[in-house]
Amino acid sequence: MTMNKHGRKQTVLMFPWLGHGHISPFLELAKKLTNTNLFEIYLCSTPVNLSSIKPSPAIQLIELHLPPLMNLPPHLHTTNGLPPHLMPVLKKAFDMASPQFSEILKTLKPDLLIYDLIQPWAPAAASALGIPSVLFITTSTTMAATMFHLYHYSSTGVPFPFSKIYFRSNELTHVSEILESSANNRKDKDRVMECINRSSSIVLVKSFKEIEGKYSDYLSILTGKTIVPVGDLVADISPVKDQKENTVIDWLDRKAAGSTIFVSFGSEYFLSDDDLEEIAYGLELSNVNFIWVLRFPKMERKLSLLEALPLGFLERVKDRGFVIQGWAPQARILRHKNIGGFVSHCGWSSTMEAMKFGVPIIAMPMHLDQPVNARLVEEVGFGVEVVRDDNGRLRREKMAAVVRHVVVSKLGKVVREKAKKIRADLRVKGEDEIDAAVVELLNVCRRSRCVGRKIEKTKSDSFAIGSYCLVNGEV
Repeated sequence: MTMNKHGRKQTVLMFPWLGHGHISPFLELAKKLTNTNLFEIYLCSTPVNLSSIKPSPAIQLIELHLPPLMNLPPHLHTTNGLPPHLMPVLKKAFDMASPQFSEILKTLKPDLLIYDLIQPWAPAAASALGIPSVLFITTSTTMAATMFHLYHYSSTGVPFPFSKIYFRSNELTHVSEILESSANNRKDKDRVMECINRSSSIVLVKSFKEIEGKYSDYLSILTGKTIVPVGDLVADISPVKDQKENTVIDWLDRKAAGSTIFVSFGSEYFLSDDDLEEIAYGLELSNVNFIWVLRFPKMERKLSLLEALPLGFLERVKDRGFVIQGWAPQARILRHKNIGGFVSHCGWSSTMEAMKFGVPIIAMPMHLDQPVNARLVEEVGFGVEVVRDDNGRLRREKMAAVVRHVVVSKLGKVVREKAKKIRADLRVKGEDEIDAAVVELLNVCRRSRCVGRKIEKTKSDSFAIGSYCLVNGEV
């Protein structure tokens, strides 16, 4: 039994969905909780996901082995690089692993389960064993509020109460996808609603009250839960890993301060041929220095950059463009003083990194939560969106104009200054969110023990039940 000065540490099992954009915030939350010396943390995922995690004696890893399914070998038991058509297959395999997860719970007997939005069977299994569960939402609170509003009111036509958050006409198919997508004969929205209902009295969100306060309040009304922000959860920057990382940083070192943009669309979205072409020409037209990370699905024939990019592009931009295939040290690049903008799909982890490092965003949302996050970025004031045409197509001239506005123009100074202010504000805040979240999590564990003791003492009738209630957060 692991102890600290307060007594026994609380054992927490963390169980994210299989996406890299989910594994990372769960891991960073695990590190924050471990640093308090109040929790003993276990993180459960598939071997391919766990293999990307740097070993730490403070966080113990538990492998979840998915059953073998057609076209889904173990190296694809992750959304990182997963071809989109295999996503329903991955969800089905994940569901089929629920009995194994129940056995993990029975063996570990944690004090608390922290779980993700897509696996309602996880909190159900914990409840059957008397283990309390807390949902951790890794998307923006704004997106969560939008999503739950749609789940409740899409059929009645009640508008979302915040006019600056909306979907453009060419994004309405994404709204339908959010409402109707399904896998393994279950709609995702039903999974999500079950997950929120099975959480304890609180829900954790990767957010700051100052950035998303009104959306957090609305989400609380919609769900009947207390919404508890845990901060940005941006990973600490580790030492340089390899020559590839050295090469890109050396190249960036030779540019002027604020002169270069970083271009990346995450690990789980792959550009269409049309988008890739317009982005390439947009970067060329902008006449701004850039680092561009290109990724392709793992199962497709591996393209060379010469094949994927427009003819002659690499030669024409060789003095001001650095194109990387696969992986780049994103946090290290964004932190660099010579980066003046971030061309981003507005995945929430990338958006939070931009906030932390004070980098203005050139928003180019693609699907799912990204349009909502892009609207939030514009509302807060640290980015500008590249708006697609009525047919949903990117236009190179529009992209080039927005890049130059954000990075170079005098009018874009207000966006650049807002990004710097957000960075400064977050530094002042420090660990306020995580400190408050720790108190809430400890209270969940203590309430669970209190209930357990009440039941036990009621059966024996030998002690007053009231003596086991919480007083000022203590049992």
